[in-house]
Order: sequence, then C-alpha cells, then structure tokens
Amino acid sequence: MKARLLPLLMAAAGTAAAAIPTVIHPDADLVALYDEAWREAKTRTWEAPAGAPVRRYMDEGVYADQIWIWDSCYMAQFTKYAAADYPGIETLEALYAPVVDGKDTSLRVHIWDNPPLFAWCELEHWRFHGDRARLEEILLKRRLLQRHYAAFMAPPTGKTPPGAANPVLLRPAKAANGAWGFTWHGGRSGMDNTPRGHGVGWDKILWVDAIAQQALAAKCIAELYDALGPDHAAEARRWRAEHARLAKEINDHYWCEEDGFYYDVRLADGAFCKVRTPASLWPLLAGVATQAQADRVAKWFEDPMEFGGERPIPTVSRRSPGYDAKTGDYWRGAIWLPTSYLAIRALDAYGHRALADSLAKRTLALQSHVFKNVEPHTIWECYAPEADAPSTEHGRRVRQTFCGWSALGPINLFIENHIGLRACDAPSGIVVWDPPAGAAYPLGVRGLVFGGRTLSIEDDGRTLTVTADKPLTVIDRGVRRDLPAGVTRVRRP
Repeated sequence: MKARLLPLLMAAAGTAAAAIPTVIHPDADLVALYDEAWREAKTRTWEAPAGAPVRRYMDEGVYADQIWIWDSCYMAQFTKYAAADYPGIETLEALYAPVVDGKDTSLRVHIWDNPPLFAWCELEHWRFHGDRARLEEILLKRRLLQRHYAAFMAPPTGKTPPGAANPVLLRPAKAANGAWGFTWHGGRSGMDNTPRGHGVGWDKILWVDAIAQQALAAKCIAELYDALGPDHAAEARRWRAEHARLAKEINDHYWCEEDGFYYDVRLADGAFCKVRTPASLWPLLAGVATQAQADRVAKWFEDPMEFGGERPIPTVSRRSPGYDAKTGDYWRGAIWLPTSYLAIRALDAYGHRALADSLAKRTLALQSHVFKNVEPHTIWECYAPEADAPSTEHGRRVRQTFCGWSALGPINLFIENHIGLRACDAPSGIVVWDPPAGAAYPLGVRGLVFGGRTLSIEDDGRTLTVTADKPLTVIDRGVRRDLPAGVTRVRRP
C-alpha cells in the first residue's frame, strides 16, 4: 500500500494550499517554521485506499494501512485552520467506522482503546466551523459520541474488535479503597514507555487520564446538546450529571491534597502512584478541578525541576522515577506536542494565561532551534528535554516530518499563544484577540476562514485593523467591539 500511495504524497507536497492563513509576526524563523508545518502536513494528506469510509485522510506517519485515534483528534485541532485543504475532521469518519460502528475497513484503527477524545474534537470543530448539519448527524442521527462513550465504559477487554489491529487492554476496575476507574497500558494511553505505575506495573494502577478524558467527553457532549437549542436541554442536563459524577470520583480519589496534584491510584491499597506526568492535566481540561486545585497544579509547571525550565513540559517530571535526562527516551521525559498542547490549554482555561503563553513560547523556541540547527531540517515526533535535539526511541532518533501532531506547536501555539488569536467562535461570530504580554509587533493573521467568514486581523500595537466579509464581534484585549463587514481600524490610546 505504501508504494501505491507515495506518488500521491509527492504530488500533494508540491501543491500550493490557498486556504492556509498568512501569519504576521516579527520573528522570521517562527514564520518559516509555521510554513514548514503546513508543507509537511500536506505530505501527510493521503488518498484513502479502496474500501475506506473516506476519500482522503490525514496520516500520522507510521503505518500506511493504520491510523490512531488520538493522533487524528489532535491533527484535527490544527487542520481546522485550513479545513478546505487538510481533511482533519474527515479522518474521524475513518475511525468511527471501526471503533463505533464495528466495521472492518481497509484503514484499520491501530489501537481501539486510545484516549477517548472524539467529543472534544467535535466540540472544537463546531466552535470553529459552526457546522450544524454535521452536529445533528453525529449527535442526533448516528449518536457517535454517546455510543463511543458507552463503549469505552464497557470495553471488549482482551478481544480484537473488527477493524482493529490489536487487542483491547483497557479494563474498568476498582481499587481496594473503593476508587473506580480504568487500568490501561502505555501504548493504549498513548504514552508508550511511560514510567507510570512505577513499582507495581501498568495493570496495577487506575490511570487518571482515562477517567478524566471520559469526564471531558461528558462535558463536551453536554455543550454540544446546548448548541442544538432548548429542545435538547434534558439531554444536556443528563450529560452534566454524568460529568459531575466522574468529577466527584476524580476529586475524591485521584487528588492528592498534600502535593496539590492529581495522581494515578494503586489498585492494591488505593494509595497514590506518585509519578508526575502531564496526563494529570486532563482533569483541568475536563473542568473537574476547582480553581484552588488548578492553582496548585500550575505551580508544578513553574518549577524548572518539574515541568518548567528552558525546555518545558517533559512527559515525566524531572524529579520523578524513570526520567531520562539525556534524550527523554520517548515517553520518559521527551517533550511531545500533544501533551504540551494539553497542558497549555488546561492552564489557560483556569486563568493562568501568562504561564501558558510562556510555556508555549519556550516550546516553540525549542522546535524552531531544532528545525534551524539540526539536520535534516524538519519537525520531529518529539524532542529532548535538556538539549536542542530530537528525542530517541529504542536508541534511535524519533520520526521526522511529523506533522502529524507536532504541527500543534508551529500552528496552534503560534497563532493562539504567540500572535494572540485566542478563539474563533463561529456560532456567535465572536473572535477573541489578546496578544501576549510583552509581545513584539506587528502581529496578525490574514485570510482566515471560519464559520463561513473570511477574516484578517492585524495589530501594530496602536491600531487594530480588522477586515471581514461579514459583521462580527472582536473581544479586543477584553474590550468588546461589534464591527461591520469591510475594513475597520480601531485606534487605541
């Protein structure tokens, strides 16, 4: 299959993507990295094989006939910015067929029990594109998100479902102290060789990310029902109640008040398995944490010996057992964009914007330095935690041209945290513009398409210029501005 698809990839690599928005930023290296991410992502836009439920899809860059759930969900987070050319959300259809509908297709799902991120991904798509027809299709007609939620709660443990490449290892379980959750596996959680479960083993702990991701799914499903209007209020309430149930379980059993951190839980005695990783940010992204809890978690991401420092958000704390300082050894400390993006989004959601922006700035600086100074000049699967270098897997360099989810840095973190385009909400027509503190100007994005609108927004520090083909509202550094179609210049004091 790979040989058959390569000509399609080569052709795609040379195709200009007119829908890609242009970024404005004074750092030419970051702009070049942004352009490179889109170029590399184009080589991951593949024509699907015969028998697949989609015509084209985004390939993460590992196996030609298999795709991953969480890679695909994360790729949909950056492809939303150029959806006409990059089939991020379409890729999910290739996953719904085997994972939810139980169909055996020519594109197999590599791990059926990968992180359950479909609802989060669909909510992000709804917010950016406002595609009501899709929302009604997936939520009301096919009930894909609700069915996947139920399947994850009662997985076919030990079996290989139709369309899957390997057996399911996820298992609901209860610890000796009554804590409920899931046992999982490094590869199934996505954190392949993680040192989590230190001293007892992966199958002897309840994984905090598994239950928190289900809480996130319940929260997102409730919000999607809200979007459909008051006729669906009862369903929205039901899913909020489910979210509250999981939130109580997480806070009762996975929160360590002494440390101010969420941990995995040992089955044997219900004690905390104190290996700190960014997976403990899922309760924040899921809206489970209180503000006080989130404030305490944030402290760990300021500490250079934990998750802070020049190269931030390693995939295991620098003080935790199993940390590999030399290369990060894949998930033993390497810096991965999916977990970095998770952490930055989660911290920002609880008001820690300055910290989130600083983490994003340092993460993107690492990617930029490696791209510029390491041969081949590419975007890597993951990065070393204490050097400007790619990480290793089994002693070898990790995969290159990984856009793939590594584009989350050069695209999402650049647009959202460096430039300051924080949100584009298609249903309400609201854009949130808030450049980071101390930013150098000019900043902006031109030719952005979202929710049936085309928008350009440019800021030289004194004048905000907005060009739009439809009226919209810009929340400009906290100030609401209702703007007409056309060109509007707002002079600031």
